[in-house]
Amino acid sequence: MQTYQQPSFEPLVPMMLNDNRVTRSFREALFEAADRHGLTVSEFALRAAAEKLKRSGRDFSGIFRNGDLSELNGGMGL
Repeated sequence: MQTYQQPSFEPLVPMMLNDNRVTRSFREALFEAADRHGLTVSEFALRAAAEKLKRSGRDFSGIFRNGDLSELNGGMGL
């Protein structure tokens, strides 16, 4: 007899970032890159931070939902 084990999900929590100021050229580049990927600027920035954290050896289950890290880089993961 097989038993069904419900997957455990990590809770989602709010992410509050302080208001920041950047150079105009960086802002334009960031908005253009986010638009090319079909993401909001916040989503794009958080994904970039996640990639850097993963590369530095940090372990976490996802960004916006568990397991979504495997969807980064066109499905190639980190």
